[in-house]
Amino acid sequence: MKERSPVRAVIRAFGFGCLMIAAGLAGYTAWLLWGTGLETARAQDQLRTSSTTLFQRPTPAGQPERYIPGHAYAAIVIPSIDIDFIVVQGPNDDTYRSFQWTETLKKGPAHYPDSADPWDGTGRVGIAGHRTTYLHPFLNLDRVHPGARIELITRHGTYIYEVDRNFVLPEEGAGVVLKQTHKPTLVLTTCNPKYSSSERLIVTARLVSEPAGA
Repeated sequence: MKERSPVRAVIRAFGFGCLMIAAGLAGYTAWLLWGTGLETARAQDQLRTSSTTLFQRPTPAGQPERYIPGHAYAAIVIPSIDIDFIVVQGPNDDTYRSFQWTETLKKGPAHYPDSADPWDGTGRVGIAGHRTTYLHPFLNLDRVHPGARIELITRHGTYIYEVDRNFVLPEEGAGVVLKQTHKPTLVLTTCNPKYSSSERLIVTARLVSEPAGA
């Protein structure tokens, strides 16, 4: 019987190792893009069930309210890109990349707690969301053009915004978009480009309709 060449054995082992690594990377990528969405889908189902009564029976805005981080804050609907998600309250933490923010965004889009509330009558409401993982709520945010409608459904009624800008900023310094405004406005933020976080995709909008008596 002909003996196997040591060189051929090494090449075969190396090739097998490369195949295993490639399979592992493919599996990990698939989990990031789709597997993480299962976790968010479960969280969204639970949030939607617990918040149905809250949003269907609006109450007048009164005294300042405390929203618990990770709990339902509002529902965001963007008809032009078929978005309908429950927004959770973000953690009281100034560091966007903190562990608390990472865990919160796994549930869905999150409201920046230091930004305004829709019912304040003034100021900028800020909401962040994932673009490629955890059900990627803001995957197609780049397709939201000026004039598009964004609805925020809250316990105080529905607030409707009209998009006025869609632009990109470097990651460093992108926090300037959360600067408060005198008029009631909205800003949505997510990573850019897709599958990267070197920039921030920003969508800003102005309030055009609010609940009667708000």
